[in-house]
Amino acid sequence: MHSRARITALSATAACLALALTACGSGGSDNAGVEGETGTDDVTLSVGTFNEFGYEELFEEYEQLNPNVTINHKKAATSNEARDNLTTRLAAGSGLSDIEGIEVDWLPELLEFPDQFADLTDPAVEGRWLDWKTEAATTEDGQLIGYGTDAGPQGVCYRADLFEKAGLPSDRESVAALLDGSWQDYFDAGKEFVAASDGVAWFDSAGATYQGMINQVQNAYEDNDGTVIATENPEVKDIYEQVLQASVTDGLSAHLTQWEDDWVASFQSDAFATKLCPGWMLGVIEGNAEGVEGWDIADVFPGGGGNWGGSYLTVPTQGENQAEAKKLAEWLTAPEQQIKAFESKGTFPSQVEALESEELQGQVDPFFNDAPTGQILANRATAVEVTPFKGPKYFAINDAMQQALTRVDVDETDDPASSWEKFTTAVGAL
Repeated sequence: MHSRARITALSATAACLALALTACGSGGSDNAGVEGETGTDDVTLSVGTFNEFGYEELFEEYEQLNPNVTINHKKAATSNEARDNLTTRLAAGSGLSDIEGIEVDWLPELLEFPDQFADLTDPAVEGRWLDWKTEAATTEDGQLIGYGTDAGPQGVCYRADLFEKAGLPSDRESVAALLDGSWQDYFDAGKEFVAASDGVAWFDSAGATYQGMINQVQNAYEDNDGTVIATENPEVKDIYEQVLQASVTDGLSAHLTQWEDDWVASFQSDAFATKLCPGWMLGVIEGNAEGVEGWDIADVFPGGGGNWGGSYLTVPTQGENQAEAKKLAEWLTAPEQQIKAFESKGTFPSQVEALESEELQGQVDPFFNDAPTGQILANRATAVEVTPFKGPKYFAINDAMQQALTRVDVDETDDPASSWEKFTTAVGAL
């Protein structure tokens, strides 16, 4: 979920943020705890999110349960837009929402400035989330800066009607068997599909496909000690070359950039047949493909399991309503509410109790041909074997990689070799 903003701008933003935060401090308490007390006085809480968290109906429910609370929802169109807002207002020392949603890829940067966020540690939420979800938002000294929302176990969403036209098996069990192998098996199936189709691509975006692949690498860009290895790691170079071979040489890509206008519009046409699909993508597809029939989801992911994304709710210490904000964030991330968010937008829970619930396991999605999405995504979650290490430079390096892929796949301004050299230069500048 990355924009095509220049890497130099990203680097400058990160540098300014680091300097500003080091200079200004938190403006909160020394232990970064939650200030204030909850009560019955009227309070307006602002909540900043992006993409689809599935919270719109939950906000209404919370206001009904707490008549003294009014929620002002500030929803950014993309995660990059939300991140830019967050870093700018953190550096300024004011202007953030009482609750800010953050994506896992930004988390390593923010953990370097824990005094900017309230400590959300609370016995009431111990054991609520999968261990890796909590550990990712916990500082070395035990401060919890974010409550986990969703996780991103991935399946493969596909157009069953287009599979049928191309002579490929189209029921979800057969599609799972077809794609249950390596990434090369996935691309080989794409070659068969494209050869039998009239101008329909196999997948939407080289960048999105690369993301699914790189998320299966333990240390793609940085060693655990923070040493940058992105340009020297043969796994990174191999995945880069493999996805561009499939995209450009083999003609499997629709040459779109995820989240941009032409990508959004493409769901209303027969632009592509498959889409790598974390749970949060289900609501995005349904919204963009409204009125289009044929979408389904298979319980499979090339190369094994994979997790893409997942977010957190933080309470910045800038806020004047930290106690009430924490109360709302705790309620939104409780298992009961996360199941409701999944029903609304497909944001798959990261909470242990929710994952084990019969309610989640029994969920079906009418838009995806009544697929048992709860069971499928729970299976995909247990198939995840790698939790990639993401250090402070992960976001900037990955953004530079997305730009490198876009230059070749979408803009057609570079070949793979020249674009890789530009990627190497951008990473060196960090």
